[in-house]
Amino acid sequence: MKFFVISDNKDTQNGMRLTGAEGVVVHEAHEVEEALHRAFSDPEIGIVLMTQKLIHLCPELVFDLKLNRKRPLIVEIPDRHATSKISDTISRYIQEAVGIKI
Repeated sequence: MKFFVISDNKDTQNGMRLTGAEGVVVHEAHEVEEALHRAFSDPEIGIVLMTQKLIHLCPELVFDLKLNRKRPLIVEIPDRHATSKISDTISRYIQEAVGIKI
């Protein structure tokens, strides 16, 4: 199983590359969609790491993929400009998936 990084900056991508994770740097919503479709079509990719900024560019697509696809797992990672707490994101995801506020 491989990791795939979809980042909005080269620093994050280069840091993840040091761990062996390949990926792309994108800035527009259509580029995010293309990168996600690329990741979801590769059977070797098990986890997609995405920066918060990119998830906010196309949240409907990301949450649809999280809820309706078993593989790969999409994990939101904070970028260097972290604007929200990851725990808030996880809580929102659970609330949307299960319908329970925690």
